[in-house]
Amino acid sequence: MSAATTRSRTPDRLCAEAVDLARAAAEEAAAPGVVGEHAGLVSEGDRVVTHFFECKELGYRGWRWAVTVARASRAKYVTLDEVVLLPGPDALLAPEWVPWSERLRPGDLGPGDLLPTDADDLRLEPGYSGEDEPPPNSALSEEMAELVGTEDIEVTDGRSTPVPVAPARGSIAAVADELGMRRARVLSRYGLHTAADRWEESYGPKTAMAQAAPAACVSCGFLVRIGGSLGQAFGVCTNEFAPADGRMVSLAYGCGGHSEAAVMPKPPRPAPPVIDETMVDPFPLRPAADSGSVPVAQDASAAELGHS
Repeated sequence: MSAATTRSRTPDRLCAEAVDLARAAAEEAAAPGVVGEHAGLVSEGDRVVTHFFECKELGYRGWRWAVTVARASRAKYVTLDEVVLLPGPDALLAPEWVPWSERLRPGDLGPGDLLPTDADDLRLEPGYSGEDEPPPNSALSEEMAELVGTEDIEVTDGRSTPVPVAPARGSIAAVADELGMRRARVLSRYGLHTAADRWEESYGPKTAMAQAAPAACVSCGFLVRIGGSLGQAFGVCTNEFAPADGRMVSLAYGCGGHSEAAVMPKPPRPAPPVIDETMVDPFPLRPAADSGSVPVAQDASAAELGHS
């Protein structure tokens, strides 16, 4: 068994009584007025004690000033060891640090911000052959390689970044530039799948809007088709009143703004009145004398009820 494990954990009496010495050391290391009341002590070993004092500094709730004092063997005086600020059991701590690449969310990129892309990004692949050749015949020309390798650019006086010069004539990069293909990298199959999954999750057939739509976007007049392999499943919505205006939508998506969703029928017109002029029905102005319920009597006095 080592000597460290046999040490007594009972605080040394003289070190435990050195509260004033510990407070003076904490006040000297801290700003004025931020050292609070004595919050206990703990024995660190033989004749080594740490005193704790509350920290009243703003932003350090639950933190404590830890002052460690020690006494040599058979010595009568206590000396100062160290003063540090440590978090307590209920201290307010900063969240665990996360790299910027994991903190980045869609919409975080603003004007003037630069988002560097890793050289081995799975979403991209070389745009044309020659990636194994040295510059200027590589997938990146010498000038483009310098531009791509720059991850952080500080804009101090507002001047724009210099545009790289064209590669040497006859190189692969020059031919690609003439054909309009001067892109060092293009979307890989993985990049296409991730983009398609992201778009379909937002504007796909499984959304609540698409489930209640009268028809799919594939038959909508406001849909603009796109080229490439993604054009087989996606397009751009151009209906300003639709929830996906200007967004990439799945051809199976749909909403109430479909161009053929509500074609209003014409209101029915009432039939014109028909007047029959071939027959005339006479209507007497006064009722006939024999139209009552009692027979007409010649003598009114002979009538049973005295009237007709």
